[in-house]
Amino acid sequence: MKSPAKGFSRLWHASRYSWQGLIAGLRSEAALRQEVISLAILIPIALWVDVTRAERALLIASLFAVLVVELLNTAIEVVVDRIGEEYHELSGKAKDLASAAVLFSLIAACTIWVLILW
Repeated sequence: MKSPAKGFSRLWHASRYSWQGLIAGLRSEAALRQEVISLAILIPIALWVDVTRAERALLIASLFAVLVVELLNTAIEVVVDRIGEEYHELSGKAKDLASAAVLFSLIAACTIWVLILW
């Protein structure tokens, strides 16, 4: 369902829907909550360590990338579950692929942090 709102009103509504999605994810997904806690701990560390601005930006961006992938993974899981609770090979494959994306985003973030801080 597309919103008929235009201009600033559309931006306002879109932002509201985004926050609703984030809150829903935080309420239902333990992994997302853990990643947000990690972000809250690691961003101050990224701001504190003696690195270049580009490295600092990369450290912080890698953390947000994990959150983005986790939110997409959650969205895929919710849509698959909405379609039906019975097992289907393609549903399982979609969930597994999304989960693998989260794993690779975590590996990438950890690699970035180790390479920059080591």
